[in-house]
Amino acid sequence: MTERALAVVTGASAGIGREFAEQLAARGYDLLVVARDGGRLEELAGVLAPRHGIRVEPLAADLSREDGIARVADRIAGLEPALLVNNAGFGTTGTLARTDPARQTDMVLLHTLAPLRLTLAALPGLLRRNAGGIINVSSVASFLASPGSVTYCATKAYLTVWSEGLAIELKDTGVRVQALCPGFTYSEFHQRMGARRGRAPAFMWLSARQVVTASLAALDRGGPTVCIPGWQYRAIVGTLRLLPRGLVGRLAYARERPV
Repeated sequence: MTERALAVVTGASAGIGREFAEQLAARGYDLLVVARDGGRLEELAGVLAPRHGIRVEPLAADLSREDGIARVADRIAGLEPALLVNNAGFGTTGTLARTDPARQTDMVLLHTLAPLRLTLAALPGLLRRNAGGIINVSSVASFLASPGSVTYCATKAYLTVWSEGLAIELKDTGVRVQALCPGFTYSEFHQRMGARRGRAPAFMWLSARQVVTASLAALDRGGPTVCIPGWQYRAIVGTLRLLPRGLVGRLAYARERPV
């Protein structure tokens, strides 16, 4: 019997991460699902494993902590997955001077160190296979410097540029790399960060299914490295790339009016 490929999905308990788990399960992948909430992971495993006839291993870990990163990296190294989805992340609202310093530090670890360490753990196996992929869930915010989200934008910018560089390094290896850059997406993400959904018109919101479907389709066809779901966000990013950085900053300041 042919052994099924394994996919690792972080931040898998809700939103885009859960949708990745569901779509990959439907494709026949075994799963290692990672999040802080072990109860929700167990529930997810209980749904997906019998539905698709696959194995689902829940692993509760906090990837904004060094010990959590180390534990998941060690497990990945022992499993040699075919696909790694670095999805875990969160945002905050408020200017840097008025936010919790610990939360900002957690964000830097979660958005930068965790994907780095987990990718390093997965790479040897991927290179031995000469196949597979790494999807790093970044954001349209990676193309901005926005008041009220300075650490979020900066860490997502790191993730996008890092993915682009890694894709070049792995060009002839058969291992594909993607920076997935969604915009506003219906999930728990904005609720957890205390942001209002009314801040953007309805046509700017995408479903998690739309985002993940676009991501996997782009990975299947071999690119582009930077995947931006939604015509509206591709238009926005295309415009941002043409505008002077100083003008983009002034527009962001006028829109957010930080205090």
